[in-house]
Amino acid sequence: MPRRLPKKTVERGERSFRTFRRPVFDFDPRRQVRLAPVKEGEEHNVTIEAIGRKGDGIAKIQGFTIFVPGTKTGDSVKVRITSVRGSSALATVLH
Repeated sequence: MPRRLPKKTVERGERSFRTFRRPVFDFDPRRQVRLAPVKEGEEHNVTIEAIGRKGDGIAKIQGFTIFVPGTKTGDSVKVRITSVRGSSALATVLH
């Protein structure tokens, strides 16, 4: 039978609580949130730097990842941003 570890308690003011019931999240209010440098509907000229796992071309705008389907490495294309999600965006090629 595996050995049980003692339950940890965290002192907060005069109250204490067990960490297994209330998880402690690593939240730092000083951490800066980077906003996306692109918005939906914008048009940009990009160069495809790599190919993603699903075969989409990958471009970067100010370090922000843009996925462009139907392109290959080295292509310089004009794209329209169709959706922005968290740390990446999806774009389509303009002809």
